[in-house]
Amino acid sequence: MPNRDLGNVNQQVIAEFRTTGGTVGGYVAGMTLLLLTTVGAKSGRRQTVPLTYLADGERHVVVAAAGGTAANPAWYHNLITNPTVTVEVGTDVFDATARIATGDEREALFSRFVAQYPQLALYQARTTRQIPVIILTRRETAW
Repeated sequence: MPNRDLGNVNQQVIAEFRTTGGTVGGYVAGMTLLLLTTVGAKSGRRQTVPLTYLADGERHVVVAAAGGTAANPAWYHNLITNPTVTVEVGTDVFDATARIATGDEREALFSRFVAQYPQLALYQARTTRQIPVIILTRRETAW
C-alpha cells in the first residue's frame, strides 16, 4: 500500500467489516479477515486491527507479519502483556485467549498460512525476526 495512512485505512476496513458483517472490498477483497481488539500495554485503551487469519478447528490463527518490517506490530506487544482479546469473525464477537505458537506447531501453522497467503513468505524474507504465529482460542463464558 504505497503512501497510505495505515491507521486511516484500517479504520475504513473496520467500519466496512462491521457494517457488512465481515465482507470487505478494496485491497482486502477476498481475504479472510477478523478484527482483533487488544488492550494497550502502555495506554490501557482498547485497540482494534483487521487481520487475515486461518481457521484451525475452533481456533483462529493470525501472524504478526507487519509487512516484514524489523519490529513486531503494536498489537502483538499488547497481547503479550494482556492475552485476553476480543475477536470478531463475521457477526460473531467473542473473547479469546492469545497464545504464541512455538516449535513444530508454529512451523506447521506458518506453512499453512504461507500456502493461503504466499506474500507472507516475502514478508519473512524481508526481516531477520521470526514472524510470530498467534493462536486465538475462544474463552468459555460463565452464564
